[in-house]
Amino acid sequence: MKKTVLEIDLKALEHNFSVISSKLKPKTKFMAVVKANGYGSDSIEIAKKLVSLNIDYFAVAFANEGAALRRSGIKTPILVLLPQTESFAEITKYNLEPSLYSFYFLDNFIAFLKSNNIKNYPCHFKINTGLNRVGFNDKEAKKAITKIKDCDSVRLISLYSHLAATDDLQESKFTLSQINLFKKISSIIKSELSYNLILHMSNTSGIFNFPECEFDMVRSGIGLYGYNNHLKEDLIPVHRLRSVISQIISAKKGDYVGYNKGFICNEKTKIGVIPIGHADGISRSFSKGAYVIVNGKKAFTIGNICMDVMMVNLTGIKSKEGDEVVIFDKENNAEDFAISVGTISYEILTNLSKRIDRKIIN
Repeated sequence: MKKTVLEIDLKALEHNFSVISSKLKPKTKFMAVVKANGYGSDSIEIAKKLVSLNIDYFAVAFANEGAALRRSGIKTPILVLLPQTESFAEITKYNLEPSLYSFYFLDNFIAFLKSNNIKNYPCHFKINTGLNRVGFNDKEAKKAITKIKDCDSVRLISLYSHLAATDDLQESKFTLSQINLFKKISSIIKSELSYNLILHMSNTSGIFNFPECEFDMVRSGIGLYGYNNHLKEDLIPVHRLRSVISQIISAKKGDYVGYNKGFICNEKTKIGVIPIGHADGISRSFSKGAYVIVNGKKAFTIGNICMDVMMVNLTGIKSKEGDEVVIFDKENNAEDFAISVGTISYEILTNLSKRIDRKIIN
């Protein structure tokens, strides 16, 4: 192995899907979130595997992500969580289901549908219950629903919201207030419409911690990839990022390492040069306090991480040029790697550059 590779373990994905599904009632639908290239993996390969496992729905952030899935042959319904007004044609061309989340988007989408003589287009309705990120609040929801009722261009498929703190049990009171508000608003909306709607609110940690918000469907993103917001569950990381020692440099006491004299050697130091840097998604913030695994040992970063390489301290570690380097895997996972510099696994995984070769492990 002479380069940096991201391995994507589809058997781990299947295992995680099984673990999460085991928490659900038999009739509850499962929506898999595959945005950001499947959390930095390979959204198409992830989606195809989940289709083979009879997934009910997919969710992406933007229309182009859904279009890519359609072009790869995915026929499963796809919710677009944050569609933009510029993507109307793409949404309708690829039969994607947009989230209606603001009057600006709603009004413009209705106008587009009418101008193209499109009727009963499937959409989802986002309710803001306290995350205050996207969606109609309780005062806006009734007005928005009236607009939808008064036109034949849109047909709602679901009502949904997003929980803010289900991984923190000390915030249970706030989470329950979100759930109760969603129940209240969705009940009013359902009474206004003459057809059934799917209700969905729960995320990965919500599935494990708050079964009362299971409703008709759940959404899982990070859990499918083996992580669960710091909670310990029987999930297996899907990602394994490995590289190689390209060169070993022997530095003497007083030598500097990296740009801006990022590190000074206090003793004779064995430096390993690894071909992965911030252009690959390993932030410069990992220059201090982070480590990789070389032959079972922790090798800490030294000097400032460069665009294409990072340097680690191999002093005391039996190693040679060409040896494998594990950035993260199942045992030393991306959450551990993230914690070393005060961030989260989401950021690590989704920052991984497309120039890193992907290898699918079946």
